Amino acid sequence: MNAYQRVLAARNNARPDAMRYIDFMITDFVELHGDRRFADDAAIVAGLGFFGNRCVTVLGLEKGVDTPDRLRRNFGSAQPEGYRKSLWHLRQAEKFGRPVLCFIDTAGAACGVGAEERGQGQAIAENLWEMMGLMVPVLSVIIGEGGSGGALALACANRVWMLENAVYSVLSPEGAASIIYKDAGKVEEASEALKMSARDMLAFGVIEGILPEGEDFAQAFTSVKGAFEGALEGFDKMTGDEIRQERYERFRGLGGDWA
Repeated sequence: MNAYQRVLAARNNARPDAMRYIDFMITDFVELHGDRRFADDAAIVAGLGFFGNRCVTVLGLEKGVDTPDRLRRNFGSAQPEGYRKSLWHLRQAEKFGRPVLCFIDTAGAACGVGAEERGQGQAIAENLWEMMGLMVPVLSVIIGEGGSGGALALACANRVWMLENAVYSVLSPEGAASIIYKDAGKVEEASEALKMSARDMLAFGVIEGILPEGEDFAQAFTSVKGAFEGALEGFDKMTGDEIRQERYERFRGLGGDWA
């Protein structure tokens, strides 16, 4: 597949959404709602459950499964209250020593007037700041689209993986075509220039690995579960300070060979 075909594959409506991964690997999941300031944002699913015998905090950017559900969830583009909801859960995870598992699938954060009026930029920035300092392990997987700061807000993690046909970029190819090329029709050229595939991200050192999907996504669930299990076993031997320092060093080293 070329770059734009991978973008279309990442957007495929048949791809499993975040809730399907949560249902597969998290038992006794309890979703919690609201940001304690303004409203609940259905674009971010947040709650508690058990991953094996571990109590974990779960965050997922959720696009929805049909038209009414997607409208309710704003197609996975979270409002400021969604990121404030996730921030509350991140702080609770650290307080009670729970690992954090994040499932990412969004074209980007909501960018309407209301979102800007309610502090979208600050809400995302606070997530980035708090995640970098957490003393519990944070594991993130991009299961479809990883778009802009909306995705990065849940990807300041100790480990980040991508499914083989997922994409991760600062901007959508349509946006890049319009801004850079001044021609919305040059979306294929923009997709290639953005280097947004899982293979590109692995080469740049942005992610730890590419997870196979298999036919009809049959392997995707077990791939993600296995990656989480292996990583958490390693963190069992580390202190909170070591977990936080490792995360800092991971991000501090990004781009070192490309400067």
